[in-house]
Amino acid sequence: MTNFVEELRWRGMLHDIMPNTEEKLNEGMCAGYIGFDPTADSLHVGHLTQIMTLIHFQRAGHKPFALVGGATGMVGDPSGKSAERNLQTEEMVAHNLKGMKEQLSKFLKFEDEGNGAVMVNNADWFKNFNFLDFIRDVGKHITVNYMMAKDSVKKRLEGDTGMSFTEFTYQLVQGYDFYYLWKHYNCVLQMGGSDQWGNIVTGTELIRRKDSGTAYALTTQLIKKSDGTKFGKTESGAVWLDPEKTSPYKFYQFWLNSSDSDVKTWIRIFTLKNKEEIEQLEQEHDVAPHLRILQKALAEDITVRTHSKEALDAAVKTSEFLFGNGDLEFLKTLDSKSVLEMFEGVPQFRITKTELADGIDAASLLAEKTSIFPSKGEVKKTVQGGGLSINKVKVTEASTSYNLSNLISEEFIVVQKGKRNYFLIRAIS
Repeated sequence: MTNFVEELRWRGMLHDIMPNTEEKLNEGMCAGYIGFDPTADSLHVGHLTQIMTLIHFQRAGHKPFALVGGATGMVGDPSGKSAERNLQTEEMVAHNLKGMKEQLSKFLKFEDEGNGAVMVNNADWFKNFNFLDFIRDVGKHITVNYMMAKDSVKKRLEGDTGMSFTEFTYQLVQGYDFYYLWKHYNCVLQMGGSDQWGNIVTGTELIRRKDSGTAYALTTQLIKKSDGTKFGKTESGAVWLDPEKTSPYKFYQFWLNSSDSDVKTWIRIFTLKNKEEIEQLEQEHDVAPHLRILQKALAEDITVRTHSKEALDAAVKTSEFLFGNGDLEFLKTLDSKSVLEMFEGVPQFRITKTELADGIDAASLLAEKTSIFPSKGEVKKTVQGGGLSINKVKVTEASTSYNLSNLISEEFIVVQKGKRNYFLIRAIS
């Protein structure tokens, strides 16, 4: 059992909190929720702050609700957006919900009793709620002036694109979610990112005006990178929690590549390490920053909890292979798909197995059959300088022959020029 608000505070996660919220939570177990829009069939690292918030909420003895927006996902939230979100079909939303449920189950304890987490879908209470009933039972309690005063609305109205009635009503829809959970599940707290403050407060206001009830609000900091780029984005796009969309190796590398300024913030937010453990790691890191102690601790912790210990081990071995003195035997244990994921972003070349059948010398393989080198002369020059390896074995003669027996998993040849420049040759039938 921990003090939930204090836990968020020392971790640097707390942004806004409604008066008396902390006192209410200190009275005993409370139910609280966070909403997730099913805009994709996987959550991504941008959702992890809210997932961590629910984890801390449950660890503090409270009952977390994860609301998946089967209804609101078909509308679109204007908060933090400069343009209207594409609307989704019921089939798309249902598919996305399934993937999100599986992922949230890795982080939260879903149990029927005590403070076990509960997953709810707002489509369950909106699917039979017709428009006239909604504007009569919900819309009359919140004024247009109140809705227009929200920053998320004002910013969009001041822009060139304006705002549709659909997105304008989003805060009423989200507000009703809070009212419904308060009424039927005694859910007294809604949490979210700082950009959700206006929508959350609309819910507390609806509860007050409609039933003279009391509810509470809390928001967390929006995570930003110190270099100004968007958190959770890489050159290849979002970093997903689904291993089919972002391999565990790439997921691990995302955290391992954190800057020194970012990692001291992120290790507090994205791990469950306590304050003493983190401060000890920081002291060790400051003594020898080149060892990247904080980055490794962060990457290991979040990779295990998102994927598994086995996935972490494979990611570490992949890193050692690419950036250290990794073992070729590890590569031989991987299937074709895993090898291609491992070398994603590395220049790749194809040759036929027929071309390899009788053997090809290194110079011809690298300069003629592929264009890894501009000429045979460049191959020989690199070999003489000791800068060429094939399948992790240093090439000492440019005339060395390679054939089908040299293929890893009967498909690949790994070429390394210098320490960090890799090339993958794939032999096809």
